[in-house]
Amino acid sequence: MIITKVDIFQVKDPQNPIWKPILCRIYTDEGIYGDGESAMAYGIGSTGAYGMVQDLSKLIIGMDPLDNEVIWNKLYKETFWGQNGGCVFTAGMSAIDLALWDIRGKFFNVPVYKLLGGKRQDNLRTYASQLQFGWQPSMEQARTLEDYINHAKQAVSEGYDCIKIDFFTFKETAEEGSYSDIERTTLLSPDTLDKIVARVAAVREAIGPKVDLIIENHSFLDSQSAVQFGRLVEKYNIFYYEEPNTPDPTTAKYISERLNFPIASGERIYTRWQYAKYFENASLQVIQPDLGTCGGITEVKKIADMAYTYDVAVQIHACGSPICTAAALQIECVIPNFIIHEHHIVNLCDFNKKLCKYDYQPVNGKFKVPDRPGLGNELSDFVLNGPKVTISGDDVFWSM
Repeated sequence: MIITKVDIFQVKDPQNPIWKPILCRIYTDEGIYGDGESAMAYGIGSTGAYGMVQDLSKLIIGMDPLDNEVIWNKLYKETFWGQNGGCVFTAGMSAIDLALWDIRGKFFNVPVYKLLGGKRQDNLRTYASQLQFGWQPSMEQARTLEDYINHAKQAVSEGYDCIKIDFFTFKETAEEGSYSDIERTTLLSPDTLDKIVARVAAVREAIGPKVDLIIENHSFLDSQSAVQFGRLVEKYNIFYYEEPNTPDPTTAKYISERLNFPIASGERIYTRWQYAKYFENASLQVIQPDLGTCGGITEVKKIADMAYTYDVAVQIHACGSPICTAAALQIECVIPNFIIHEHHIVNLCDFNKKLCKYDYQPVNGKFKVPDRPGLGNELSDFVLNGPKVTISGDDVFWSM
């Protein structure tokens, strides 16, 4: 079996122009295909990932798709910029690697978790993620205390026993907008701290003591303000504290030594070489690698195994299409240091759900692992019938 061509898609949806998923399908001469994703649909960089998947796809035509380790090392070692490459490079590798694992599972007619060593558990504990945008099939803005309380209660009413919120995202009124990076750098003002801590307190009171609460910071604080804020919210029984500052092993250690709850990070940490520093200095208690940006299943399984030797828990960062959701469940059910699955609000929204054939959703805060061969999901006709670039040998074809 050999790889014959790769189709690459950059989805542009007029209904949500800021969401630009980068997806691919790898074809083989035996009729088996696999789907993958570069999980850079949001933020700045999706066009780079789109080009990177195209560039890397040219290197795999004619190779055996079952040789995922050979292909991964070729992309990493023989491209010059691959070694210690940034997010765009590893996101390109991720899309290809996920599609190869999808092919592998379909070739052997088993779910990917069987090829990773077997499913240790089903019905994975799941948390409702990013409630500053609400918890409904649309993206809203939590500004008042009542907004935070209502969004938290909505998720809990659906059976989630853990939720995650970035309490700093929005100010109290639409006219005030959002908190700027300047307002979240160095020591915070008493007024800002009072307002943000009040939100945490209100949510904790609303959900009670038996629902876990994750605080998300999206790296906007620095080590000083992260500690300042963290000390004030410790009493609200924080499950873990995500991306308190720009990812860095030295400042992560500074923060973790000064707070009494777990520190989590990973969506902006890539490959085992970057993670190793955090394991060595014990600065993270939970890691959150993204299968769509960190190098795919081939790499993240190695990172998870490394983390296990340091008693570090793993929660896959999942803020992509249903392809990445299915892939996350495949690996999370296998690893012994899995802690919880992230169910991002984008997974409730039609602009994301329509990208794939199957709409997997948790039930009562538990997520069942897909049992279909491969990753367990496939790209929809909405994607496949849209614009694409096809890589086939030395030729590149554009289709509208």
